[in-house]
Amino acid sequence: MSADHGDDPHVRLLLGAYVLDALDAEETCRVARHLQLCDACTRDYVEVAEASALLALLRAEDLSE
Repeated sequence: MSADHGDDPHVRLLLGAYVLDALDAEETCRVARHLQLCDACTRDYVEVAEASALLALLRAEDLSE
């Protein structure tokens, strides 16, 4: 990976949907390609994926407290 982002814009706004597999095929490929090239977005992706995994551990009762 490198810090060179090329002409591809950052994909931070799509990371939540990417983690949840809620993007169409074209957007999924765009995000995946970008993550191979951009360290900053990859770090953000890891944070979003970890947060998503932690949220999945919550029960409905946990949210009402």
